[in-house]
Amino acid sequence: MIVFNSRRALRQTLAIAALTAACATLNAQAGTPPPAPSNTHGYTHQTAPTQFIDVDGAHLAYRRFGKTGGVPLVFLQHFVGNLDSWDPKVIDGFARDREVILFDNAGVASSSGEVPKTIEDMARFAAGLLQALGVKKADLLGFSMGSLIAQQVALDHPDVVRRLILVGSSPRGGVGMASLTPEFQGYLAKKREVPDELLLDVFFTPSAASQAAGREFLTRLRARTVNRDIDVSSQTAPAQATAIAGWGAPSEHATDYLKAIKQPTLVVAGSNDIVFYTVNDVTLQHNLPNAQLVIYPDSNHGAIYQYPDLFVSHATLFLNGVK
Repeated sequence: MIVFNSRRALRQTLAIAALTAACATLNAQAGTPPPAPSNTHGYTHQTAPTQFIDVDGAHLAYRRFGKTGGVPLVFLQHFVGNLDSWDPKVIDGFARDREVILFDNAGVASSSGEVPKTIEDMARFAAGLLQALGVKKADLLGFSMGSLIAQQVALDHPDVVRRLILVGSSPRGGVGMASLTPEFQGYLAKKREVPDELLLDVFFTPSAASQAAGREFLTRLRARTVNRDIDVSSQTAPAQATAIAGWGAPSEHATDYLKAIKQPTLVVAGSNDIVFYTVNDVTLQHNLPNAQLVIYPDSNHGAIYQYPDLFVSHATLFLNGVK
Protein backbone atom coordinates (compact mmCIF):
# COMPACT_ATOMS: atom_id res chain seq x y z
CA MET A 1 0.00 0.00 0.00
CA ILE A 2 2.79 2.42 0.83
CA VAL A 3 6.23 2.64 -0.79
CA PHE A 4 8.97 4.12 1.35
CA ASN A 5 11.44 6.42 -0.47
CA SER A 6 12.85 9.89 0.11
CA ARG A 7 10.50 11.65 -2.33
CA ARG A 8 7.40 10.40 -0.60
CA ALA A 9 8.55 10.35 3.02
CA LEU A 10 6.47 13.33 4.20
CA ARG A 11 3.36 12.17 2.34
CA GLN A 12 3.69 8.70 3.85
CA THR A 13 4.11 10.07 7.36
CA LEU A 14 0.95 12.17 7.02
CA ALA A 15 -0.93 9.25 5.47
CA ILE A 16 0.01 6.90 8.28
CA ALA A 17 -1.03 9.48 10.89
CA ALA A 18 -4.39 10.01 9.20
CA LEU A 19 -5.10 6.31 8.83
CA THR A 20 -4.09 5.47 12.37
CA ALA A 21 -6.26 8.27 13.79
CA ALA A 22 -9.23 7.23 11.67
CA CYS A 23 -9.03 3.60 12.73
CA ALA A 24 -8.38 4.35 16.40
CA THR A 25 -11.00 2.99 18.74
CA LEU A 26 -12.74 4.85 21.52
CA ASN A 27 -10.61 4.76 24.64
CA ALA A 28 -11.21 1.61 26.63
CA GLN A 29 -13.39 2.51 29.57
CA ALA A 30 -13.29 1.00 32.99
CA GLY A 31 -16.19 -1.21 33.86
CA THR A 32 -17.24 -4.59 35.10
CA PRO A 33 -17.08 -7.24 32.39
CA PRO A 34 -20.41 -8.85 31.55
CA PRO A 35 -21.07 -12.12 33.38
CA ALA A 36 -19.89 -15.12 31.41
CA PRO A 37 -22.75 -17.16 29.98
CA SER A 38 -22.69 -20.94 30.17
CA ASN A 39 -21.36 -21.15 26.59
CA THR A 40 -19.82 -18.82 24.03
CA HIS A 41 -23.06 -18.74 22.03
CA GLY A 42 -24.38 -16.27 24.60
CA TYR A 43 -21.82 -13.63 23.67
CA THR A 44 -22.08 -10.96 20.98
CA HIS A 45 -19.51 -8.71 19.35
CA GLN A 46 -20.29 -6.14 22.05
CA THR A 47 -19.91 -8.48 25.03
CA ALA A 48 -17.37 -11.15 24.06
CA PRO A 49 -14.36 -10.97 26.40
CA THR A 50 -10.84 -10.53 25.12
CA GLN A 51 -8.65 -13.54 25.82
CA PHE A 52 -4.93 -14.16 25.27
CA ILE A 53 -2.78 -17.02 24.03
CA ASP A 54 0.95 -17.34 23.41
CA VAL A 55 2.13 -17.87 19.82
CA ASP A 56 5.81 -17.79 18.85
CA GLY A 57 6.76 -15.45 21.67
CA ALA A 58 3.81 -13.08 21.22
CA HIS A 59 0.81 -12.80 23.55
CA LEU A 60 -2.06 -12.64 21.04
CA ALA A 61 -5.43 -11.06 21.90
CA TYR A 62 -8.50 -12.82 20.54
CA ARG A 63 -12.25 -13.17 20.97
CA ARG A 64 -14.00 -16.46 20.29
CA PHE A 65 -17.76 -16.82 20.41
CA GLY A 66 -20.84 -17.91 18.49
CA LYS A 67 -22.47 -21.26 17.81
CA THR A 68 -19.96 -24.03 18.36
CA GLY A 69 -19.83 -27.46 16.77
CA GLY A 70 -18.87 -26.68 13.18
CA VAL A 71 -15.93 -25.20 11.30
CA PRO A 72 -15.06 -21.81 12.86
CA LEU A 73 -14.83 -18.65 10.77
CA VAL A 74 -11.61 -16.75 11.45
CA PHE A 75 -11.42 -13.01 10.68
CA LEU A 76 -8.22 -11.30 9.51
CA GLN A 77 -8.27 -7.53 9.91
CA HIS A 78 -7.38 -4.55 7.72
CA PHE A 79 -4.48 -2.10 8.01
CA VAL A 80 -4.22 -0.50 11.51
CA GLY A 81 -7.46 -2.20 12.56
CA ASN A 82 -8.06 -4.03 15.84
CA LEU A 83 -10.69 -6.27 17.43
CA ASP A 84 -13.23 -3.45 17.50
CA SER A 85 -12.72 -2.35 13.89
CA TRP A 86 -15.09 -5.06 12.64
CA ASP A 87 -18.75 -4.21 12.02
CA PRO A 88 -20.79 -5.79 14.85
CA LYS A 89 -23.67 -6.41 12.45
CA VAL A 90 -21.46 -8.56 10.22
CA ILE A 91 -19.78 -10.43 13.07
CA ASP A 92 -23.02 -11.14 14.94
CA GLY A 93 -24.69 -12.12 11.68
CA PHE A 94 -22.20 -14.95 11.28
CA ALA A 95 -22.07 -15.83 15.00
CA ARG A 96 -25.74 -16.82 15.01
CA ASP A 97 -24.91 -19.93 12.98
CA ARG A 98 -21.20 -20.61 13.49
CA GLU A 99 -18.28 -19.97 15.79
CA VAL A 100 -16.25 -16.84 15.01
CA ILE A 101 -12.67 -15.99 15.99
CA LEU A 102 -11.30 -12.43 15.89
CA PHE A 103 -7.70 -11.66 16.79
CA ASP A 104 -4.95 -9.05 16.77
CA ASN A 105 -1.79 -10.15 14.98
CA ALA A 106 1.57 -9.83 16.74
CA GLY A 107 2.29 -6.30 17.97
CA VAL A 108 -1.17 -5.00 17.04
CA ALA A 109 -3.33 -3.28 19.68
CA SER A 110 -3.63 -5.60 22.71
CA SER A 111 -1.27 -8.25 21.30
CA SER A 112 2.36 -8.16 22.36
CA GLY A 113 5.42 -8.73 20.19
CA GLU A 114 6.81 -7.04 17.10
CA VAL A 115 4.57 -6.19 14.17
CA PRO A 116 5.69 -8.39 11.24
CA LYS A 117 6.96 -6.56 8.17
CA THR A 118 5.91 -9.22 5.68
CA ILE A 119 2.59 -10.82 4.85
CA GLU A 120 4.30 -14.21 5.18
CA ASP A 121 5.21 -13.56 8.82
CA MET A 122 1.72 -12.23 9.58
CA ALA A 123 0.36 -15.48 8.14
CA ARG A 124 2.72 -17.45 10.36
CA PHE A 125 1.18 -15.89 13.47
CA ALA A 126 -2.34 -16.44 12.14
CA ALA A 127 -1.64 -20.12 11.54
CA GLY A 128 0.07 -20.35 14.92
CA LEU A 129 -3.02 -18.96 16.63
CA LEU A 130 -5.17 -21.69 15.09
CA GLN A 131 -2.71 -24.35 16.18
CA ALA A 132 -2.54 -22.95 19.72
CA LEU A 133 -6.35 -22.90 19.92
CA GLY A 134 -6.55 -26.48 18.70
CA VAL A 135 -8.39 -25.56 15.50
CA LYS A 136 -7.80 -28.35 12.97
CA LYS A 137 -9.97 -26.90 10.18
CA ALA A 138 -11.12 -23.32 9.62
CA ASP A 139 -12.75 -20.98 7.14
CA LEU A 140 -10.93 -17.65 6.71
CA LEU A 141 -12.43 -14.22 6.05
CA GLY A 142 -9.78 -11.64 5.25
CA PHE A 143 -10.56 -7.97 4.66
CA SER A 144 -8.08 -5.73 2.80
CA MET A 145 -4.63 -6.46 4.29
CA GLY A 146 -6.24 -9.41 6.06
CA SER A 147 -7.21 -10.90 2.71
CA LEU A 148 -3.55 -11.00 1.70
CA ILE A 149 -2.75 -12.84 4.93
CA ALA A 150 -5.63 -15.26 4.30
CA GLN A 151 -4.21 -16.12 0.87
CA GLN A 152 -0.82 -16.84 2.40
CA VAL A 153 -2.27 -19.03 5.16
CA ALA A 154 -4.17 -21.03 2.54
CA LEU A 155 -0.93 -21.51 0.59
CA ASP A 156 1.11 -22.50 3.63
CA HIS A 157 -1.52 -24.67 5.34
CA PRO A 158 -3.92 -26.08 2.73
CA ASP A 159 -4.89 -28.88 5.09
CA VAL A 160 -6.18 -26.38 7.68
CA VAL A 161 -8.11 -23.95 5.45
CA ARG A 162 -11.45 -25.24 4.17
CA ARG A 163 -12.91 -22.14 2.44
CA LEU A 164 -11.75 -18.57 1.82
CA ILE A 165 -13.59 -15.25 1.71
CA LEU A 166 -11.44 -12.43 0.32
CA VAL A 167 -12.91 -8.94 0.72
CA GLY A 168 -11.42 -5.83 -0.93
CA SER A 169 -8.44 -7.90 -1.97
CA SER A 170 -5.64 -8.17 -4.50
CA PRO A 171 -3.17 -10.69 -5.88
CA ARG A 172 0.55 -10.09 -5.55
CA GLY A 173 1.69 -7.24 -7.77
CA GLY A 174 -1.86 -5.97 -8.21
CA VAL A 175 -2.75 -2.72 -9.95
CA GLY A 176 -2.02 0.24 -7.67
CA MET A 177 -0.81 -1.99 -4.83
CA ALA A 178 2.82 -0.84 -4.65
CA SER A 179 1.83 2.62 -3.36
CA LEU A 180 -1.14 4.59 -2.14
CA THR A 181 -3.64 5.16 -4.93
CA PRO A 182 -4.10 8.84 -5.93
CA GLU A 183 -7.75 8.76 -4.82
CA PHE A 184 -6.79 7.39 -1.42
CA GLN A 185 -4.09 10.03 -1.02
CA GLY A 186 -6.61 12.76 -1.79
CA TYR A 187 -8.96 11.61 0.97
CA LEU A 188 -6.09 11.31 3.44
CA ALA A 189 -5.24 14.98 2.88
CA LYS A 190 -8.81 16.11 3.61
CA LYS A 191 -9.26 17.98 6.91
CA ARG A 192 -11.77 16.47 9.34
CA GLU A 193 -12.95 17.34 12.83
CA VAL A 194 -13.83 13.69 13.55
CA PRO A 195 -10.92 11.43 12.52
CA ASP A 196 -12.86 8.22 11.97
CA GLU A 197 -15.05 9.97 9.40
CA LEU A 198 -12.20 9.27 7.00
CA LEU A 199 -13.86 5.87 6.74
CA LEU A 200 -16.89 7.54 5.13
CA ASP A 201 -14.64 8.44 2.21
CA VAL A 202 -12.46 5.34 1.92
CA PHE A 203 -15.09 2.69 2.76
CA PHE A 204 -18.11 4.32 1.08
CA THR A 205 -18.85 6.21 -2.16
CA PRO A 206 -19.96 9.88 -2.28
CA SER A 207 -23.59 8.98 -3.10
CA ALA A 208 -26.26 9.89 -0.56
CA ALA A 209 -27.27 6.24 -0.10
CA SER A 210 -23.72 5.07 0.46
CA GLN A 211 -22.93 7.89 2.88
CA ALA A 212 -26.10 7.16 4.87
CA ALA A 213 -25.00 3.53 5.15
CA GLY A 214 -21.58 4.76 6.24
CA ARG A 215 -23.04 6.84 9.07
CA GLU A 216 -24.97 3.80 10.28
CA PHE A 217 -21.75 1.77 10.14
CA LEU A 218 -19.88 4.35 12.26
CA THR A 219 -22.64 4.24 14.86
CA ARG A 220 -22.31 0.46 15.07
CA LEU A 221 -18.51 0.69 15.15
CA ARG A 222 -18.59 3.01 18.17
CA ALA A 223 -21.22 1.04 20.09
CA ARG A 224 -18.95 -1.00 22.35
CA THR A 225 -17.82 1.33 25.13
CA VAL A 226 -16.65 -1.08 27.84
CA ASN A 227 -13.58 -3.32 27.58
CA ARG A 228 -12.70 -2.20 24.07
CA ASP A 229 -9.46 -3.19 22.43
CA ILE A 230 -6.65 -0.65 22.80
CA ASP A 231 -5.52 1.55 19.91
CA VAL A 232 -2.70 0.43 17.65
CA SER A 233 0.74 1.82 18.48
CA SER A 234 2.84 4.13 16.33
CA GLN A 235 4.96 1.13 15.29
CA THR A 236 2.04 -0.72 13.73
CA ALA A 237 1.31 1.32 10.60
CA PRO A 238 4.86 1.56 9.19
CA ALA A 239 5.45 -2.18 9.59
CA GLN A 240 2.09 -3.10 8.06
CA ALA A 241 2.61 -0.63 5.21
CA THR A 242 5.95 -2.24 4.44
CA ALA A 243 4.29 -5.66 4.34
CA ILE A 244 1.57 -4.49 1.93
CA ALA A 245 4.09 -2.76 -0.31
CA GLY A 246 6.13 -5.96 -0.46
CA TRP A 247 3.04 -7.89 -1.51
CA GLY A 248 2.13 -5.27 -4.10
CA ALA A 249 5.57 -4.97 -5.71
CA PRO A 250 5.27 -5.70 -9.45
CA SER A 251 6.98 -8.86 -10.65
CA GLU A 252 6.87 -11.16 -13.65
CA HIS A 253 4.28 -13.93 -13.35
CA ALA A 254 3.06 -12.35 -10.08
CA THR A 255 -0.24 -14.23 -10.11
CA ASP A 256 1.17 -17.72 -10.76
CA TYR A 257 0.96 -18.60 -7.06
CA LEU A 258 -2.84 -18.40 -7.22
CA LYS A 259 -3.00 -21.74 -9.02
CA ALA A 260 -1.93 -23.38 -5.76
CA ILE A 261 -4.90 -21.99 -3.79
CA LYS A 262 -7.43 -24.67 -4.57
CA GLN A 263 -9.90 -24.03 -1.75
CA PRO A 264 -13.34 -22.75 -2.76
CA THR A 265 -13.03 -18.97 -2.62
CA LEU A 266 -15.55 -16.14 -2.51
CA VAL A 267 -14.09 -12.83 -3.72
CA VAL A 268 -16.12 -9.80 -2.60
CA ALA A 269 -15.62 -6.27 -3.93
CA GLY A 270 -17.07 -2.81 -4.07
CA SER A 271 -17.88 -1.53 -7.55
CA ASN A 272 -15.55 1.46 -7.11
CA ASP A 273 -12.86 0.50 -4.60
CA ILE A 274 -10.33 3.34 -4.43
CA VAL A 275 -8.05 1.67 -1.85
CA PHE A 276 -7.43 -1.70 -3.55
CA TYR A 277 -8.80 -1.21 -7.06
CA THR A 278 -11.74 -3.45 -8.00
CA VAL A 279 -9.88 -4.79 -11.02
CA ASN A 280 -7.66 -6.68 -8.58
CA ASP A 281 -10.63 -8.67 -7.27
CA VAL A 282 -11.54 -9.55 -10.85
CA THR A 283 -7.96 -10.74 -11.43
CA LEU A 284 -8.20 -12.95 -8.35
CA GLN A 285 -11.40 -14.57 -9.55
CA HIS A 286 -9.93 -15.16 -13.03
CA ASN A 287 -6.78 -16.81 -11.69
CA LEU A 288 -7.97 -18.79 -8.68
CA PRO A 289 -8.95 -22.36 -9.66
CA ASN A 290 -12.23 -22.39 -7.72
CA ALA A 291 -13.48 -18.86 -7.14
CA GLN A 292 -16.65 -16.84 -7.53
CA LEU A 293 -16.97 -13.06 -7.47
CA VAL A 294 -19.58 -10.76 -5.95
CA ILE A 295 -19.42 -7.03 -6.70
CA TYR A 296 -21.82 -4.79 -4.79
CA PRO A 297 -23.20 -1.67 -6.55
CA ASP A 298 -22.38 1.93 -5.65
CA SER A 299 -19.79 0.78 -3.12
CA ASN A 300 -16.18 1.30 -2.14
CA HIS A 301 -13.60 -0.55 -0.02
CA GLY A 302 -16.12 -1.18 2.78
CA ALA A 303 -18.81 -2.76 0.59
CA ILE A 304 -19.56 -5.47 3.17
CA TYR A 305 -20.37 -2.74 5.69
CA GLN A 306 -22.68 -0.96 3.25
CA TYR A 307 -24.59 -4.20 2.61
CA PRO A 308 -24.04 -6.13 5.87
CA ASP A 309 -27.18 -8.27 5.78
CA LEU A 310 -26.84 -9.10 2.10
CA PHE A 311 -23.16 -9.92 2.51
CA VAL A 312 -23.78 -12.25 5.46
CA SER A 313 -26.49 -14.01 3.42
CA HIS A 314 -24.22 -14.43 0.39
CA ALA A 315 -21.27 -15.54 2.47
CA THR A 316 -23.36 -17.99 4.48
CA LEU A 317 -24.61 -19.66 1.30
CA PHE A 318 -21.02 -19.95 0.15
CA LEU A 319 -19.74 -21.31 3.47
CA ASN A 320 -22.56 -23.86 3.53
CA GLY A 321 -21.56 -25.06 0.07
CA VAL A 322 -24.80 -23.98 -1.62
CA LYS A 323 -24.41 -23.78 -5.42
